Amino acid sequence: MTEFRLGLEVCAANPPEILRDARIGLVMNQASIDANFRPADELLGERLPGQLAALFGPQHGLWAEQQDNMIETPHRLDPLRKLPVHSLYADARKPTPAMLEGLDVLLIDLQDVGTRVYTYLWTLSFCLEAAAEKGIAVVVLDRPNPLGGDIIEGPILNPEYASFVGRVPMPMRHGLTLAEAARHLNRECGIGTDLHWVAMEGYRRGALWPEHGRPWIPPSPNLPRYEGALVYPGQVLLEGTELSEGRGTTTPFELCGAPYIDPAALLNALGEFEFDGLTARPYRFEPTFQKFAQLSCGGLFLHPTNASALRSYRFTVATIGCVARLWPEHFAWRQPPYEYETEKLPVDILSGGTELREAIDAGLTPESFERVTAIDDSQWERATRPDRLYE
Repeated sequence: MTEFRLGLEVCAANPPEILRDARIGLVMNQASIDANFRPADELLGERLPGQLAALFGPQHGLWAEQQDNMIETPHRLDPLRKLPVHSLYADARKPTPAMLEGLDVLLIDLQDVGTRVYTYLWTLSFCLEAAAEKGIAVVVLDRPNPLGGDIIEGPILNPEYASFVGRVPMPMRHGLTLAEAARHLNRECGIGTDLHWVAMEGYRRGALWPEHGRPWIPPSPNLPRYEGALVYPGQVLLEGTELSEGRGTTTPFELCGAPYIDPAALLNALGEFEFDGLTARPYRFEPTFQKFAQLSCGGLFLHPTNASALRSYRFTVATIGCVARLWPEHFAWRQPPYEYETEKLPVDILSGGTELREAIDAGLTPESFERVTAIDDSQWERATRPDRLYE
C-alpha cells in the first residue's frame, strides 16, 4: 500500500515543472503543514529558494487568530521572510491585480473541512478568477477532505442564494478535496484558469481524517477538534439562529443551547426524529464571548459514536425545529448582515434556500424533516465525476 503523503509533501520532494524559476504567491495558514509540523512557507522556501514572493491568508488570517463573520484581518509584512502578507478577508476577498503583480504562479495549500459554507472553498474560487484575469497559473497542493468523499449531506444550494458561504450549486457536505473542488469550479463556472494540482499519494476517497494518521491542526479558531469538524455540516446552521453554537467555549459546534432551554425537554422532543451515529446528552455551559456571553445556557453536547453513519445535518435541523416548537416566544432567526450578505437571512444562505426556514416556521414534522434534509447523491456524483482525482 502506498504511503500517505500530502500534496505539499509530494511537491517539496519533486516540484512540478511549472514552478521552475517561477515567482510564487502562496495561499496558506497555520494548518498548512507537513508530517513534521513544518509550515508550507518554510518547506517551500527551502526547496524553492528565492521564489516565494508573497503570502496570502484566508479568513481568520495566516495564523488563524481572528474570530468569525466579518472580523477582518489586516495586510502586513512577514517579519521573518520580509514578504508581503495579503489578507483575503479584509477590504477585498478576491486577490487584486496589485497583489498578483510580478507573480507567475499562485500556489494554494489550504486545509478545507468538507462543508460548503466554510469560506476557504470560496477564497479558492476567487483566486481562480483573479489568476485567470491576470493570466497566471494556479497550483493546488491537495489535502484530505476530513469528512471523506463517500457521504453527501444537505440539499444543493439554490443559485439565487449564492454568497460567500456558497457561490455555486453544491450540497452542504460535498465530498471533494480542495483540488477536486478547484477542478469542478474551474470547469463548471467556465473560469478558464491555467489550473494545475499536486495530488496526494496513498489517499483513499472514503477515508475519514483519523485514518490518515495525522494530528488535527485547527484550520480556524472554532474547529479546535476533529469532532467539531465532524458535526460542522449540521451545527453551522446554528449560525443562522440566535441559538449558541458554542463559540466562547472550548468545544464550539460540539454543543448548542440558550438560557431558556430545558435540556431534558429538548432531548425528549428529539425522539420524534430519526438519526444515527450520534448521541446527545443534556448539558449546561456558559460562553465567555459572543451569543449569551456570561449567561448559563441549557442545551446538548454532541458525541459522534459512528462516524460512518453520522448525518449531522439531519440532527441539527431536528434540533432547531424542536427548539422553535418548544420555545416559540424565545426562538429567533439571526438577522443580516452575515458574511457580507446584507439582505437575505443568514439561515437561507447557509441552508441554500428558504425551504428549511419555512418548514421550521410552519412547525417541523417528520415528513417535512425528511423533505428538507434530502439529497440526491447520484445527481451530485454525476456533476462532479469529471473532477474526481481519487477513486
